[in-house]
Amino acid sequence: MFAPDTNSLSTKPNIVILATGGTIAGSGKSATKSAYLAGKLSIENLIEAVPELTQIANIKGEQISNIGSQEMHNKIWLKLAKRINEILKKADAVIITHGTDTMEETAYFLNLVIKSTKPVVLVGAMRSSSSLSADGPLNLLNALYVAINPQSKGKGVLVVMNDEIHAAREISKTNTTALQTFTSPNAGKIGSVFYGEVKYYMQPLRKHTTESEFDISKLKSLPEVAIVYAHSNDSDIFIKAALANKIQGIIHAGMGNGNIYPSVQNALTKAAKQGVIVVRSSRVGSGEITANGELNDKALGFIPSDNLNPQKARVLLMLALTKTKDPQKIYEMFLKY
Repeated sequence: MFAPDTNSLSTKPNIVILATGGTIAGSGKSATKSAYLAGKLSIENLIEAVPELTQIANIKGEQISNIGSQEMHNKIWLKLAKRINEILKKADAVIITHGTDTMEETAYFLNLVIKSTKPVVLVGAMRSSSSLSADGPLNLLNALYVAINPQSKGKGVLVVMNDEIHAAREISKTNTTALQTFTSPNAGKIGSVFYGEVKYYMQPLRKHTTESEFDISKLKSLPEVAIVYAHSNDSDIFIKAALANKIQGIIHAGMGNGNIYPSVQNALTKAAKQGVIVVRSSRVGSGEITANGELNDKALGFIPSDNLNPQKARVLLMLALTKTKDPQKIYEMFLKY
């Protein structure tokens, strides 16, 4: 679908942009240096920087937070999700400006708790607003074109970066600084957007948004889930620390196919017997965790994460724990979402 002729739009769509901060709202002292401070610009500044936005749609902006996304936390997630669900009762779509460090986690969280088929699009930048060849303005413009495209409905939460459209469940940040940092290692992008021209190639198949069983409307907090990263010559000290702090769930970012160092495996087995939900993921970055392969998950009391990376597995487990503590039911959720 080609970019619409804005002069021919008889009724402009109503779009709300929710700003959370990040590099897209960052600014530094030099256009040719990498140093900058995230979240310096307001939502008004972001909208003013791309005047074409208001030519295409009726735009309203709200500031949810103004932080670097390394500071993102559960309270902001709950605030953001509840606000989106409220806005989408009237608006046609929501765009969220967000830092790239935790964008994939926020996107997947929203993908599981938003109760609308209307488009929800996350967008950010790898270069701050003051940088030479800043990517934020065009990313934001492309995000708007995706948000108003009729084909964007029903696809769950989307991420638009670097001319590509990705599904929230699949996307991951894979490079610390490159513009093409966001990829979907296991599934690939679902579409592209080039100066407003939107094309879709695939449809997300895992359940999301209106098909999701998770309801955060009355939640004020989320269960505590920790991620423990595996390595050679590993130690069980972090498992013991998690248990001492009454963690409800542990994501083990294992080696290879979710494999575990012997002493850590023993500690995780004990944790599972004590009622802590233990999920095996991998530090590799792509691929599926084989159920009952090298490790007998059923005997040990572990849950394989399917192909969710550790940070995505944590998001799902937190929400799963708001519904049940039954390991079998939670395992079924990992196969469903």
